Amino acid sequence: MKRVLAVVLLGFGITAGTVLASVEDEIRARIQPIGEVCLQGEECGEAAAATETASAGPRSGSEVYDAVCMACHTTGAAGAPVIGDTAAWAPRIDQGMETLFSHSINGFNAMPAKGGCASCPDEEIQAAVEHMVAESQ
Repeated sequence: MKRVLAVVLLGFGITAGTVLASVEDEIRARIQPIGEVCLQGEECGEAAAATETASAGPRSGSEVYDAVCMACHTTGAAGAPVIGDTAAWAPRIDQGMETLFSHSINGFNAMPAKGGCASCPDEEIQAAVEHMVAESQ
C-alpha cells in the first residue's frame, strides 16, 4: 500500500511540476514586452527615425487628406469646406492656389497651421490641397 501511495504521490508531483512549468511559460509569454522605448538622444531612436525617413518619401495628397484633413473636410467641422462641394470651394479656388497653400500651411480662421499636423512637410500639405481642389471642381 505504501508503494502504491508513493507512486501515486510521485506521479502527482511530476504532473504538478510539469503543469506549473507550463503555466509559468504561458505567463512569461503574455507579459513579455511587445516593443522597445527609445528616448530622444538615444541611439536606437535615431536609428529608427533615420530608417523611416530614408525609406519613406512624401505621401500623396490623398494619403495626407485621409490621415489629416478628412476629419474636418468630410464633416464641415468648424466651417471647413467639405470635399466635393463645388459651391463651397469655388470662392476659395478663385483666390488662387498660392493663397490656398498659404492658408493651409499657416492656418486660417478656425483651421490650425497644417491642419494640426505639425510634423507634415509643406509639400505634403500642398499635395493634400491639390487633391481637395481636384475633387471639388
